[in-house]
Amino acid sequence: MSSIFTKIVKGEIPAFKVAENETCLAFLDVNPLVKGHTLVIPKKENDYLFDIDDEEYLELMLFAKKVAAGVRRAVPCIRVGVAVIGLEVPHAHIHLIPLNTMSDINFSLPKLSLDKEVMEETARLIRAEISA
Repeated sequence: MSSIFTKIVKGEIPAFKVAENETCLAFLDVNPLVKGHTLVIPKKENDYLFDIDDEEYLELMLFAKKVAAGVRRAVPCIRVGVAVIGLEVPHAHIHLIPLNTMSDINFSLPKLSLDKEVMEETARLIRAEISA
């Protein structure tokens, strides 16, 4: 059975995409910890990040680095934090989270519910910074 992320890759479920290449996709988390919280995934479904072959893993990490730079320029923050948890969706993924305080990356806090317009604008700003 396809994960929700595979359905996003296939275009079956909409997403606020910020970057994409042949093997990776980055999009805003619809239940973010903070504005700009972005998910980076390999397009190929694999449940566990460390089961990905070395070449794909390196490509995913380099892609995430590029996306994180765009997030940092687009969303006011001190830096972008990285988290790999992987229990909530059976598809390897990296969380990129704009940080101004340590609590910005606390997954036990309530998630935000941002308006569609805010999500679209945030995605647009990040895309613009990645393309710059």
